Amino acid sequence: MKEADTPRIEEYLESIYKLQQEQHPVSTSRLAEHLKLSPPSVSEMVKKLVQKGLVNHTEKGVCLTGEGGNIAKKVIRRHRLSERLLTDVLGFKWDEVHDEACRLEHAISPEMEDRIASSLGNPKTCPHGHPIPDKDGVFVKEKLKPLSELKANDKGIIVSVFEEDPKMLQYLASLGLIPNVCVRVEEVAPFGGPLIVCVAGSRYALGREVASKIKVK
Repeated sequence: MKEADTPRIEEYLESIYKLQQEQHPVSTSRLAEHLKLSPPSVSEMVKKLVQKGLVNHTEKGVCLTGEGGNIAKKVIRRHRLSERLLTDVLGFKWDEVHDEACRLEHAISPEMEDRIASSLGNPKTCPHGHPIPDKDGVFVKEKLKPLSELKANDKGIIVSVFEEDPKMLQYLASLGLIPNVCVRVEEVAPFGGPLIVCVAGSRYALGREVASKIKVK
């Protein structure tokens, strides 16, 4: 890869990897939406990634090759370690770190990555609860489900939340809906209505879309 192209390519591979957890293969329209880019520009870049052997593209969408997946996991490791550095050492709030980490992830050398991980005690998750792959790209995966899929009287422990919407993170923090907190669904409104959830003795109405961004075990 040309050095000038590297950050852009890494952003694409990282995004495809994340989206593959929900949709496989990933449609180019979904990828464009996630990257906030036009579909034609995404289609053009996908062609380049195919030529480089980093993705496969069919009429159903795109998926990472082995090489593309390895690069994506390295980028995700640097990103989530950067988020930990920003929150744990530099005092950033969890809703402030995603964009900063996006910039840092392309500039961190392997030596710096090792030192960050060591100084932080080799953390297993980012501030939003997502697993940090080890140096070999291995994730610790848990069987999770969206909070929106729980039924009345179900309980769950929050493991992770969608990290790319600062306003939503601020809102969830204000309700105490953060990783490692126990939440109980008291009621599920019919016809796509909100969930009534109980957390730390307080009751809140949570829309289905927001609840779908919270993963529990």
